[in-house]
Amino acid sequence: MGNLCCCVQVDQSTVAIREQFGKFDSVLEPGCHCMPWFLGKRVAGHLTLRLQQLDVRCETKTKDNVFVNVVASIQYRALSGKANDAFYKLSNTRSQIQAYVFDVIRASVPKLILDDAFEQKDEIAKAVEEELEKAMSAYGFEIVQTLIVDIEPDEHVKRAMNEINAAARLRVAANEKAEAEKIVQIKRAEGEAEAKYLSGLGIARQRQAIVDGLRDSVLGFSVNVPGTTAKDVMDMVLITQYFDTMKEIGASSKASSVFIPHGPGAVRDIATQIRDGLLQGSSVSHH
Repeated sequence: MGNLCCCVQVDQSTVAIREQFGKFDSVLEPGCHCMPWFLGKRVAGHLTLRLQQLDVRCETKTKDNVFVNVVASIQYRALSGKANDAFYKLSNTRSQIQAYVFDVIRASVPKLILDDAFEQKDEIAKAVEEELEKAMSAYGFEIVQTLIVDIEPDEHVKRAMNEINAAARLRVAANEKAEAEKIVQIKRAEGEAEAKYLSGLGIARQRQAIVDGLRDSVLGFSVNVPGTTAKDVMDMVLITQYFDTMKEIGASSKASSVFIPHGPGAVRDIATQIRDGLLQGSSVSHH
């Protein structure tokens, strides 16, 4: 209908290329335009000015011989001031952009090892964008932004990287656990040493109290009973303690059979042994 009336409509964000007898004539902006077909003028085609996106997947190899798939996202659009160049100079814009992306990625990634490739994604994207901007501006296109959205190594490589990471974390955990156990053992040893030290002090004080008590008993008995020597009193006190000990052993519900020497001679020997032990304990405590 528009052609019959010699009028054409160009939509928003779009330009039309007008030719006259097969030669470029002008670029038609959005709106209604007169198209006198009888003068050899016609619309050769339309060109969108909207932002377009092209996702490119490129397989390449890193410096450490790991094959990876690099996924790049290219955002571009045609320039209205160079619409004729964008329309006539390129027959397949997407294929042209893809070829430049392949060229830059396969020139950049092989210089990096795998770990550096992940860390330098922005540098790779910048290199791709600079090369595309320089090449595509001559064809009437603007590169708005270039993104490296993903770097995918082989599945076996990813599994190996995960295992390496897991092993490193397990090693750190083992070191931390060993350090914690070391601290616990040190604290336990310090506690045991302190406990033994306090126990030794308690035993020393106990022996000192026993010696002091026996001395007071001997002195008191010697004063109240004339004619007795300190040795006699000491023997009697030790024999009394001996029988008290036997009584306590027999009265205890948890006691088992105890075999001890019996008879007056054995009591004398026991008394001598107890007395010597107490005297030695007293000597040690005084030192």
